[in-house]
Amino acid sequence: MFTVSDMMTPNPHTLQPHNTLADAKAIMEDVGIRHIPVTDMDEQLIGIVTQRDVLSAQESSLEHITKNNFLSTLDIPLEKCMHRTLMSVDPHASLKEAAVYMQKHKIGCLPVVEKKRLVGIITDADFVSIAINLLEIQEEIEPIADDNDAI
Repeated sequence: MFTVSDMMTPNPHTLQPHNTLADAKAIMEDVGIRHIPVTDMDEQLIGIVTQRDVLSAQESSLEHITKNNFLSTLDIPLEKCMHRTLMSVDPHASLKEAAVYMQKHKIGCLPVVEKKRLVGIITDADFVSIAINLLEIQEEIEPIADDNDAI
């Protein structure tokens, strides 16, 4: 049985509550990720910020027409806007259990927590990779028949 620890991203990029949405946006763009766990000094998970949160907070380009000189919403500290109601998974949980949980609750990631410390993250993109690998294995076992080879 494959477990979450077999497929998770260990030691994910994290931020702390004093960091801002601008910090989150910069990391997401630089690294190409959509979820950033927020941890305290002891690496305990206390929140999460998503790409959707950053996009929701950004000002529209149309606002520049009517507003000048205002504090950017991206300067907001994460502690004021991070999700605090969290779902997490143990690294020893089965991959199927994690996938079903994510699908049932319509969430894009699960922070992986062991003994209250963040040790990894597993995302919907990880499950897409798993599906692709399984499809490739299936194609190797059952090659696609060519119409010219039909009997």
